[in-house]
Amino acid sequence: MTRLAFIGGGNMARSLIGGLLKTGIAPATISVAEPSAEARQALGREFGVACYAENRLAAAAAEVIVLAVKPQVMPAIQADLREPLQRHRPLLISIAAGVRLDQLERWFGNGLPIVRCMPNTPALIGAGATGLCANSRVSPAQRAQAQHILDAAGMTRWIEDEALMDTVTAISGSAPAYFFALVEALEDAAVAQGLPRDTARALAAQTCFGAGRMLTEGGEDPALLRQRVTSPNGTTQAALESFGADQWPRVVARAVAAATRRGAELAAELDKLP
Repeated sequence: MTRLAFIGGGNMARSLIGGLLKTGIAPATISVAEPSAEARQALGREFGVACYAENRLAAAAAEVIVLAVKPQVMPAIQADLREPLQRHRPLLISIAAGVRLDQLERWFGNGLPIVRCMPNTPALIGAGATGLCANSRVSPAQRAQAQHILDAAGMTRWIEDEALMDTVTAISGSAPAYFFALVEALEDAAVAQGLPRDTARALAAQTCFGAGRMLTEGGEDPALLRQRVTSPNGTTQAALESFGADQWPRVVARAVAAATRRGAELAAELDKLP
């Protein structure tokens, strides 16, 4: 059994641990480093995994280490982890948003097999979408290991060009907020037309959920699904024409471009850290 260590026991780590246990992974093979005593106790009670206050203890003998901490914490944890990582050379998986492979190599040392991942918040309910990118030292078996771990929280796709990971962030990492904003707008618009707020929210949220299932489970082109809903001169056509008048596709394109650009800027800011 592969021994797996999580550095950081926050929400994303919890979702991955819970998903892995459902696939049959034994709790005894998982360890977690978490500075909060209360969080360590909760993780132990819920999952039966070993929890440690010190990163070095959790990482000892691990074949795969998942860095589940905030980007700005990465330089700080290198003091604990750089030496054991260089000695044992485990597979290193980072789920820290925006942290590049070369930055991870600078902090934790060259020669490590590293996979950079960008999951999103629906991973917390097992419905995530994750992009993965590996450096040249990751073997096919290690790619499979990384994919199995992230598959526990939803679907995964490999991105061969790391430069595109900022776009992955824009269309999946950040994008749940876009859908939440859409539901907010639909809710407010329906309330303005006279619907009770709870009814408006329930209808808008369930519609987003159902439309998402049609896309993911049916495998059909979204343009085709849109056309099927749109009767000539009907209500849907009227709404879509209004979207078109407001240049909806350009609005979305500008938003994605802004998020992609900001992702690159945040990574550049991390270059200034020691």
